[in-house]
Amino acid sequence: MGKPQLPDGLVAIVKRDCETCRTVVPVLQQLAAGPGITVYTQDDPDFPGDPAAVYDADLAVSWHHDIETVPTLIRVVDGAEVGRTFGWSQPNWREFTGIDDLGDGLPVMRPGCGSKSVDPDLVDELRARHGGSILRSRRIEVADAEDDIEMMFTRGWSDGLPVVPPTEARVLAMLDGTSRAPDEVVATVPPDLVEATVEKVAIAAVMAGCKPEYFPWVLTAVEAACTDEFNMHGLLATTMPVGPIVVCSGPGTRKIGMNSGMNVLGQGNRANSTIGRALQLVVRNVGGGRPGEVDRAAHGNPGKLGFCFAEADDTSPYGTLAGSFGVDEGTDALTVFAGGGPTCLFDQLSREPESLANSLAHQLQAVNHHKLVRGFDAMLVMGPEHARVFAEAGWDRDRILFELHVRLATPATELERGAGGIAEGVPAGFGDAALPKFTPTGLLLTYAGGGAGLFSAVIAGWVNGAKGSTPVTREVRY
Repeated sequence: MGKPQLPDGLVAIVKRDCETCRTVVPVLQQLAAGPGITVYTQDDPDFPGDPAAVYDADLAVSWHHDIETVPTLIRVVDGAEVGRTFGWSQPNWREFTGIDDLGDGLPVMRPGCGSKSVDPDLVDELRARHGGSILRSRRIEVADAEDDIEMMFTRGWSDGLPVVPPTEARVLAMLDGTSRAPDEVVATVPPDLVEATVEKVAIAAVMAGCKPEYFPWVLTAVEAACTDEFNMHGLLATTMPVGPIVVCSGPGTRKIGMNSGMNVLGQGNRANSTIGRALQLVVRNVGGGRPGEVDRAAHGNPGKLGFCFAEADDTSPYGTLAGSFGVDEGTDALTVFAGGGPTCLFDQLSREPESLANSLAHQLQAVNHHKLVRGFDAMLVMGPEHARVFAEAGWDRDRILFELHVRLATPATELERGAGGIAEGVPAGFGDAALPKFTPTGLLLTYAGGGAGLFSAVIAGWVNGAKGSTPVTREVRY
């Protein structure tokens, strides 16, 4: 629908639900009896009654002519606007109309009210209705009697939980969260290697329940996960219970309300829950990575719905995970890591760093299997009370990791297949060598969690290296 043309002469836009509009009804009557006026009403077709008004039912006139305040008085000449005034100012309206006694007996000034066309609850729908669509995705018609939530379940678009219907208005609002063009290609998404545009990612973000301010983080997560290094296709195809985990840091995490504290790896925070979910919906609905098809996980884990959390970088004693990969501190960034569900590391008694390092190393040795080494990475999510033990002793990130690696070296004879009566293990032939549990960069250290409780958590990783996945870090693009 094109821009409605206003008739020549004076034009007023009003609504009943505005005290100032009701105040100027005598002025509108005076103008109707004099030079003439066309009145558009936004909310009540019977207002003001005298003079009779044109009902701007779909707010097309108000939207297309950028009405922000009512009442607005416009002068139109040869189909073009030549001037306007808004609110009620007796001197301004008299000068605008050339009528010296206009509004005699009325207050000299009254501020106007917000136009319905800029109502925050309506603006997205009006933009979709009147703005001329910039979206290129296929439209799905839903019958009035059809339940849109159930329809999306039936079509296989859901991850098992209800998804938000991606209406044009909602997708346009999501696109407001970034400066990137809707048709810009973000990534080629495995396993079907389909190009995902900013618009396609916005649809997934709407379905996941994201707010527009989360959208740059979703875009960055998609970019990071859909790389050869991360190997999203392999992560889907493995029978291990793993998926992409998004670790965020920087002042932007606090600006959008991410959780880095109590229950950080759990439910309850909208940003944490929906950013990771949006990434998974892109992989499912754009890339075709569906469980039981390419996704071959034998057990899976609840984190495959979406696993995303923020580090408490504003209080961290040893920086951020992104910082360890070369990103400047204070920069909004994220790292994607291929991992499973978290396991609690419990130690309530260690108050010296050596004791706590011994305790954590003993538990880290069990990642995936205590006799399998170097093939899997892991992420240690250290809680504040454990971190304080190390910080008070002056141990920084490098010292903590060094001490853990030293303690995680185990004689090959204890790890060989058959040792301890366990068939699993490393092949024979390493002699008396001590084998490290992780590669030099295979243990990732993050800082998050509630302030009370001497706990940390470990997230076991998938296969590392060329045959598996490498963590990928990206700065957030807005």
